[in-house]
Amino acid sequence: VQLVESGGGLVQPGDSLTISCQFSGLSIETYDMSWVRQAPGKAPEWLSAIHRGDGSIHYGNNVKGRFTLSRDNAVKTLFLHMNSLRPEDTGVYYCAATAVPYGSSWFPDPRMYDFWGQGTQVTVSS
Repeated sequence: VQLVESGGGLVQPGDSLTISCQFSGLSIETYDMSWVRQAPGKAPEWLSAIHRGDGSIHYGNNVKGRFTLSRDNAVKTLFLHMNSLRPEDTGVYYCAATAVPYGSSWFPDPRMYDFWGQGTQVTVSS
């Protein structure tokens, strides 16, 4: 399994940004996939997930209404569309995946993910 994030950068508060995760070596029918970010000196923070099978999408309360997860199966890419960015959204954004069917209640736990990308830095600053 390989996960490769891209699209991060420096943006101003209130801006929008879309980051991508190109994936390979996994089946969307048997892997749950998530976006997780980590700010400097802080624990990883789960943002959003897409469930295997039915493709249902879940969001953390911290980003619900501002961030949107989508996936293009034809090009094997997961996206995170981020609107109304705030300085506290600054961090390294990771794509993560697991084949173990823990269930959606476990999505927020970073320990459930077996595969991680290298991350892409998003900085929100004026």
